[in-house]
Amino acid sequence: MHYNPFKPSAGHTPPLLIGRDHDIEDFIEGLDNGPGSPTRLMRVTGARGIGKTVLLSEFARIARERKWEVIRENASKGLAARLLSRLQPAPRGRHEFTVKPTLQVGETAGSLGVYHYQSAEQMPLTLSEAMDRRIHELEKKGAGLLIAIDEAQAAERDDMIAISTAAQDMNINNRDYALVFAGLPSMSSKWLNEDATTFMRRADPHMLQDIPLDEVKRAFEDTFRESGMAISDTPLHMAVEATYGYPFMIQLVGYHIWSSARRNHPDTPTISVEDAKLGIGKALTRLGDTVHGPELDSLSPVDRTYLLAMAQDDGPSSTSMVAERMGKEKNYAGQYRARLLDAQVIEPKGYGLVDFAIPYLREYLREHAAYYRMNAESTD
Repeated sequence: MHYNPFKPSAGHTPPLLIGRDHDIEDFIEGLDNGPGSPTRLMRVTGARGIGKTVLLSEFARIARERKWEVIRENASKGLAARLLSRLQPAPRGRHEFTVKPTLQVGETAGSLGVYHYQSAEQMPLTLSEAMDRRIHELEKKGAGLLIAIDEAQAAERDDMIAISTAAQDMNINNRDYALVFAGLPSMSSKWLNEDATTFMRRADPHMLQDIPLDEVKRAFEDTFRESGMAISDTPLHMAVEATYGYPFMIQLVGYHIWSSARRNHPDTPTISVEDAKLGIGKALTRLGDTVHGPELDSLSPVDRTYLLAMAQDDGPSSTSMVAERMGKEKNYAGQYRARLLDAQVIEPKGYGLVDFAIPYLREYLREHAAYYRMNAESTD
């Protein structure tokens, strides 16, 4: 029995990872070239759904193949303390580096993994010591340590200072480690301009972009065929064009088209035009629920108002017209244009023109315009 080969779930590495060869080659080169290689410290940025978490999963797989230890974390509150816990497990509920362990609501005296420090300033040295000791043990086995941190734009300042300081110490000590941060584009503007985390400026930048459509076409052809599905030129063309090269949409379209064909023709594994239409429709609904909605929810009411003004156009929007529709001066609207460009929600399309960077966001905004306008008015 053939299983659906497409995996449109967060962070799940698809069977065929396309369009990321350069990033993967850089990572492998960094591991192979030893301590001090510039691509052992890497920052990966891009819009939601562009494949950052998937790429971290691939990096982790490659490191484990080389017998490296891998620690993956999301940059939520307490990041540095969680890293410390995983680097140096605490015996009997206590940690040798912890001065005053305290209990949270619901914890017991034997709880592990949450530690509290007398001061934020103590944490960098503590984490450095733990990393140094752990990597020293791994090096005895001919291995190293990969730390991969996702959603780094959400990290707290004290945590990033601790991690940056520890990483710099590992460089000074010539330790066998790699550190990869992934996050939305705001991650770079937030941490590269922070005096206490200037070490992050040395991280090799990898800004993920959409996949060229010819690569999408080859990937669809290969993946459908290898899973036992035949697909002719017309539904294949429909599937490719519907993705816009957006990695998450590639998985969504492939998944739902494959499922429709399996359901509608269980005895004749062939993808029809109708299967393509049904699959693309379901993919669009899922894209709205998992990408468009969360992206818009993370923006300010004025950011959304700017996007609603853009959504009135069928193509690139004039920035002066957007300001006029908002009822604002061009300089005022320009502040929000800059914010949205930095977040890669929109992109420049020539002098005085911008367009949506996320596929189908225009259509989603049109469908939900009344809700977002009402929400903006309630916050005025």
